[in-house]
Amino acid sequence: MSMPNLDYIKELAGDDIEFENQFIQILKTEFPSEKVFYEKAISENNFYDAAQIVHKLKHKFNILSMTDAYALSVTYEEELNAQNMEKDEQFLNALCTIETYLKTI
Repeated sequence: MSMPNLDYIKELAGDDIEFENQFIQILKTEFPSEKVFYEKAISENNFYDAAQIVHKLKHKFNILSMTDAYALSVTYEEELNAQNMEKDEQFLNALCTIETYLKTI
């Protein structure tokens, strides 16, 4: 699985370090609660809410240049809408990768 990086954010921000830092802060603020929301939805077999949060999270994969995880989340969102959570473990691994990464930036 691809590792997260800030290449896309740096490209968007250009020389605007303040914008880059604000973007990173938004990720650090939103991600933990979204991960908790996902885990709660899965534990309750709430496929609709799980699919909704996967939809939101897939954009964070894209922003962090995690192309493999983005592709996984596109497929997984469709599967959740069909009440299939087989890719839960793979998805959680991707979330843990982001969680670890956000602590380093």
